[in-house]
Amino acid sequence: MNKITNNFNRIDKTIIATPAVIEMLAQEKKRVTNTRIMFVLGAAIILVFSALQSEINFLTLFQKSGNMVEYIQSYFPPDFSDWKIYLEDTIITISMGLWGTILAAIFAVPFSILASENMSPIWIVQPIRRILDAMRAINEVVFALIFVVAVGLGPFAGVLALFVHTAGTLGKLFSEAVESIEPGPVEGIRATGASKIQEIIFGVIPQVMPLWTSFVLYRFESNVRSASVLGIVGAGGIGVSLYQSFGSFLYQKVCAILIILILATSIIDLLSAKLRNWLV
Repeated sequence: MNKITNNFNRIDKTIIATPAVIEMLAQEKKRVTNTRIMFVLGAAIILVFSALQSEINFLTLFQKSGNMVEYIQSYFPPDFSDWKIYLEDTIITISMGLWGTILAAIFAVPFSILASENMSPIWIVQPIRRILDAMRAINEVVFALIFVVAVGLGPFAGVLALFVHTAGTLGKLFSEAVESIEPGPVEGIRATGASKIQEIIFGVIPQVMPLWTSFVLYRFESNVRSASVLGIVGAGGIGVSLYQSFGSFLYQKVCAILIILILATSIIDLLSAKLRNWLV
């Protein structure tokens, strides 16, 4: 018995003493460094500071829950007496989201190539990224206010607002996908003497198309939701009826509009999933 135990001890010592195990233990020791400790402390300080600035107080939420329940009860039963108007406005809203997304995707493709470090020189990448940052940083409602002044009241202003904001978002997402591609296919196409455009068409786009498709479909769903509030500033869609109902304290009509929006978004989600599976 002692002999067997001694053999196991020798095996354990041998395993522990192997270079691979020693290297693994050394790597584990490197995981806890002063830099990482300082990073965690800094992150904790930022979170606490942000909570104070945001005046987060969950106790107040529970204390005021009675008022919230009473307010929500005023939404029921929903009033569908103007459902035809709401349905027409919802179709306009979906159309706004669709065209805002299509225009943004068309714009984002070339800009994403120009914003990718593995495709373009740095003196082109940085200015293009800053343009995309500016487009993405400004909310659709602000863009809608600008375009209402430019083209007048109506859905077209909403389409333009969604287009500009979404183009900034898709441009960033598309460029990140391009930067993650395998360089092998592109180098192989380049070795044949192909032009830069041919490298992109045959080496880059086939690799990123599944991701691009998912991004576009997701943004379409998001844009339909965003388009539903652009009517507040006169950019058309269901937002006009929603704003008027809120302003008139007709909460039962508001509830009906919200239900129609939820149903529309759910249908879009189901169709998008099927389309994504078919394309990808």
